[in-house]
Amino acid sequence: MIVGIAFAANALVNFLVGLLVAKFLGPTEYGRFAICFAAAAIVNSAGFDWIRLSAIRFYSERARLERPEVRATLDDCVAVLAFLISLIVLAIAFSGVKLPLSTGLIAMAAATGVASGLYDYSTALARARFLDRTYIAIIVAKNLLGLLLTVGGAWLFQSAALALAGVTLSVAGALVGAGRPLIDRGAGHGVGRWSLAKSFMAYGLPFVTSGILFQAMPLANRALVGGLFGFGEAGQFSLANDLGLRVLAAIASALDVLLFQLAVRADETHGPARARAQLAENMTTVLAIILPTAIGLWLVLPSFEALIVPEAFRGPFARYLTAMLPGLAAYVTLQYTISPIFQIAKRPTPMIIVGLAACAANALFILLFPHGADGFSLALAQSGAQIVGLATGIAFAAATRPHWPRRRDFGAVALAAGVMALIVLPLRARAPGALTMAMQVGVGVASYAALAYLLDVAKARARIGAVMEARRTRRHGQPRSSTGRAR
Repeated sequence: MIVGIAFAANALVNFLVGLLVAKFLGPTEYGRFAICFAAAAIVNSAGFDWIRLSAIRFYSERARLERPEVRATLDDCVAVLAFLISLIVLAIAFSGVKLPLSTGLIAMAAATGVASGLYDYSTALARARFLDRTYIAIIVAKNLLGLLLTVGGAWLFQSAALALAGVTLSVAGALVGAGRPLIDRGAGHGVGRWSLAKSFMAYGLPFVTSGILFQAMPLANRALVGGLFGFGEAGQFSLANDLGLRVLAAIASALDVLLFQLAVRADETHGPARARAQLAENMTTVLAIILPTAIGLWLVLPSFEALIVPEAFRGPFARYLTAMLPGLAAYVTLQYTISPIFQIAKRPTPMIIVGLAACAANALFILLFPHGADGFSLALAQSGAQIVGLATGIAFAAATRPHWPRRRDFGAVALAAGVMALIVLPLRARAPGALTMAMQVGVGVASYAALAYLLDVAKARARIGAVMEARRTRRHGQPRSSTGRAR
């Protein structure tokens, strides 16, 4: 539980950093920052995400002791890819090719991508070995340094490049300061195996390819908005996408930190059938959180924009996010409920087709939707494409005959979220502000929680009962001395 809380806190800090960077850079410079950051995410995904996925799936405390070649191979892959990315950046710098972004920004985007890859890989190692203290220490150190260096760079210099440098330095500082327990002295130079690296690539690269396709879509869209309407409009478009995704993905990924490892453990100890059953439970839990969160975000959007979004972004932010929210919810649902089905089954190829279908739909919708004076049609196209991706993923997953949640579970989640929306909707007409938002959140959480308990959404009654029983056990289960007093 503490790991999930730490992950959620990490997501909250990332959300705060994104807001502050946007505030201090302004729409135009933030547009450059957002494009570079999206490019860095692709560098991270293309270069390192398959290593992270392989670490989570194949590395463990048992593997550390019995198969040191697993960790050594993973480390060698990270080092080689970081070196190759550095060579590519140098080649671009000396090629003389003129690009929309400066060479310095391109270099910082690449450095940010490499640093993010190292961070994700390190936290994956900690997760795989259940090193909770190390995991939390890395997250806390990175967050504190990020607030200091990333936000500080944006505030002092109003420079996208220096804000990106802050991201890179915060990761480096966190790994130097808190990553020592991850050092594995049995996995030194020469222990890694090329055959293992190939098996890791075969497992992880199809998932990575799918992820790159889904990341390339908003990157291409924001670049297109920048080309058609200027970097300022690209900044408006990007902030709505980034903040909306961070809110939803933060919650889903915090759950995934806990839930996916349960499925992996079930697969290792009890076999594929138990793993599929665990995935079905995970799916219900994720849906029970993501659907009301997405609906709730739209309900509080006027107050959210007035209270949290930097003033220079207000107006376009709500317009863009309203168009993007259905697609963002679909994308997060795909990544954290459908993709794990293929990961556990080690059948990643369908996710490539899912990504290609979404990209094709994005291009088609851009051509079909009428264009206006801003990027709204591109936001609609992106949202529609992400929904197509989810539908395609469900179709492929159905072909594998997975263990789906009961239809009653889907219906209970939808009913509880729908009733919550009807109860909170009248409050959306009130003047935006802190009191309105507090009322909306309070009424929404209370109504959804009550309905979730009554309808037993995601086994809510059993989970609450287990928590209460554990508390009673801790309170009354202490050994007593002969005098009857607790020791």
